[in-house]
Amino acid sequence: MQLDRDLQSLQEMRNAVRRAKEAQQEFKGYSQQQVDRIVKAMADAAYEKAYELGLLAVEETGLGIAEHKAVKNQVGSRDVYDSICHLKTVGVINEIPEKKMVEVASPFGVIAGIVPVTNPTSTAIFKSLIAVKTRNAIVFSPHPSAARCTVEAARVCLEAAVKAGAPDGLIGWIEEPTMEATECLMKHRDVNLILATGGGGLVRAAYSSGKPAYGVGPGNVPVYIEKTAEIAKAVKRIVDSKTFDNGTICASEQAIVVDSNIREMVIREFKNQGAYFLNEEEKRKLEPVISPAPGKLNPGIVGRKAAVIAGMAGLTVPPGTRLLIAEETSIGKDVPFSLEKLSPVFALYTVNGPREAVDVCEKLLALGGRGHTLALHTTDDEVATLFALRSPVSRIVVNTPAALGAVGATTGLMASLTLGCGTFGGNITSDNLTAHHLMNIKRMAYGTKEVVIPEPGSKAHVSVPPPQQMGQEKQIEEVVEKVLAQVGVIGSADKQTVAQLVTQVLAKL
Repeated sequence: MQLDRDLQSLQEMRNAVRRAKEAQQEFKGYSQQQVDRIVKAMADAAYEKAYELGLLAVEETGLGIAEHKAVKNQVGSRDVYDSICHLKTVGVINEIPEKKMVEVASPFGVIAGIVPVTNPTSTAIFKSLIAVKTRNAIVFSPHPSAARCTVEAARVCLEAAVKAGAPDGLIGWIEEPTMEATECLMKHRDVNLILATGGGGLVRAAYSSGKPAYGVGPGNVPVYIEKTAEIAKAVKRIVDSKTFDNGTICASEQAIVVDSNIREMVIREFKNQGAYFLNEEEKRKLEPVISPAPGKLNPGIVGRKAAVIAGMAGLTVPPGTRLLIAEETSIGKDVPFSLEKLSPVFALYTVNGPREAVDVCEKLLALGGRGHTLALHTTDDEVATLFALRSPVSRIVVNTPAALGAVGATTGLMASLTLGCGTFGGNITSDNLTAHHLMNIKRMAYGTKEVVIPEPGSKAHVSVPPPQQMGQEKQIEEVVEKVLAQVGVIGSADKQTVAQLVTQVLAKL
């Protein structure tokens, strides 16, 4: 009797978790050298398959561009590996002698990895690397529309890991994912942590599962072109970023904010770079295609080319059109161009200076991007600092393509495919998630000072010597030891008596 799809998915999940737990119990005893060898083998194998996996993702999902997905796979493998390869994750990882403290790493156990349809293979590679680096096992629940490519990316990592000495089952997956199986995975008694990258509903489910969880929020990234910006370079970076994988990275720019005194030059440069500016009638026709209901994005436009999206609205655009741009003055759920679009479609806002730009950007972020990313093009460091101080985001990327800068490909940020939004966006961290977020750190601390606990009823306070006094006591002890050493065989001296004499001498100084 053949199981129905839901039951089969549930059984796959349970089997994968069971195997992962067994493998992790063995793997947690591996040395740092063994772990590092396995992680390198995984990264090398994934990097080698970067284009093949990218092509598979495009064929299955219909989203994005194979060559660009290959770049994301390279970032998720090589760049992530380079960022974590020297991290200690086994045994004693840090000693702090001045505080008499030792830090010891301990793995979480089994991690549930939720993978989005927009970045399926790169996310699976990235999460596999950071999980195994920290001696965890991971079980993936792919998006149903990207199950085959996600599983293949996980399989590439697992096969490389096993060949390098890892126990089989350390990386697992649900081959036929369903929502019920995903929810049960997140609540499974043997799952210790959830690493959720996906839609808002899945992230909320992760947070409400009763398990520790890392989730991420939406982007809706504004980009401000300030009057001192190098316009040609700024526009090229923005166009390259927005069209990268047809806009599927959540850190890609969603709305352009430009100073009024450079507006015409910026528009001209965008047109030179392949942007098509919609007139009012065309804008009106495209709005319901972007958002059929207030605050709701049409998933049919995600990751599609500009000409395809224009065609959905019955519009014809010139050959070679890379972007669709409409001028906008309003912001709200009922203003489709102001929403996060995850496609090569832009709103353009005109402002008078940085302070008005900050206000516009804050309103755009409040619509659905708080905590994520803001992009800025300027040569004025004071303007950059103003945005860093004012903006409710976790990353401000300056003079770089936001889609690549935010994930660490073109900046010094940690290479990551899961970008925390902090409490701005309802997340527990504002970091680019990486290996050190996936391990417990035990701290062994030796006593460094004494306290005198008062007797009940004495009305005395707990006595803790002030730092200055503690330093003096140490000084007295050192002098006493020197005196006793000098006395040596020529006489006898009482340690307490010597200490009292030294204290009296110091008191007179």
